[in-house]
Amino acid sequence: MKTYILYVAVLSLSWTLSSALKEEDCEVCIKTVQRFADSLTDNLKKDTKKIEEKFKEFCKTQKNKEHRFCYYLGGLEDSATGILGELSRPLSWSMPADKVCEKLKKKDAQICDLRYEKQIDLNTVDLKKLKVRDLKKILTDWDETCDGCLEKTDYIKRIEELKPQYTRTEL
Repeated sequence: MKTYILYVAVLSLSWTLSSALKEEDCEVCIKTVQRFADSLTDNLKKDTKKIEEKFKEFCKTQKNKEHRFCYYLGGLEDSATGILGELSRPLSWSMPADKVCEKLKKKDAQICDLRYEKQIDLNTVDLKKLKVRDLKKILTDWDETCDGCLEKTDYIKRIEELKPQYTRTEL
């Protein structure tokens, strides 16, 4: 019986270690939760209702991806659902941001789908190493299309054609 309990404990620990979120897996959540947690004063950190009220105030000033994150959690007036308790309870226990986001991801997977936009330096980047999604984004940012593009090489060719119009070359 002791062996079985030890085996279950080891499995549980290994699952916990292997399932830990990396910052790049859930970057908007982890950074936003960390910034919010850092803004809380000691007297607020133990009261879940006050944490939720503060989060709603915090969300009023957020923009872009952080605003979308607030929407998913229920921190905005127009949020369709609310899982603020999944944020406030762990924060009241001083749980780290990555673990809070792990719990939130279990409730709503799209929370970790939020990603910050990566800036691409077209003068130094190897277009072949980018994903098609990133190549399409470059064209979209330029308000250009790639009619008839089916493969990655088609997108690369189109970007190379348009590159002189949209990038500055430093002399």
